[in-house]
Amino acid sequence: MRLGQDDEALDQVMPSAVDEPGRTAEMRELMLLLFGECSAMVSVLGDGGSAPVKVQVFDEAGEEVPIDEADPPVRTAVRTLLAEVHGNTEAAEEQVEIALASAAPDEVDSLVLQALRWTIRLSTECLDRDLPVTAWVHDALAD
Repeated sequence: MRLGQDDEALDQVMPSAVDEPGRTAEMRELMLLLFGECSAMVSVLGDGGSAPVKVQVFDEAGEEVPIDEADPPVRTAVRTLLAEVHGNTEAAEEQVEIALASAAPDEVDSLVLQALRWTIRLSTECLDRDLPVTAWVHDALAD
């Protein structure tokens, strides 16, 4: 991901299950894991909620757009992250379930890539500020 090789990153994280139900379950767990970690890092960066962290969405030209006008995978990613940040894991799970049930495969890939990008950016920011990150995230960045 850090080298901008999205396809290779997807190959590395895609579930190993070949049957659709198994693959869907693994994808669900992967996305919830990543968004959960992102939520924890947002909390740490926001000093436990006392210093708000702003979530913004930008278009290709760098202009901020409302969340509801973002591309579906980005919109789902933002809604999932915000649900997790606000402690509503059930709503986060619902967002992921909807995406897995109705999104095209390339949209699911985009959602996974967004979660990976945020995991990398947030963990890098936490480490730069000497804030804690989960060991597996720290180890992944060290590779």
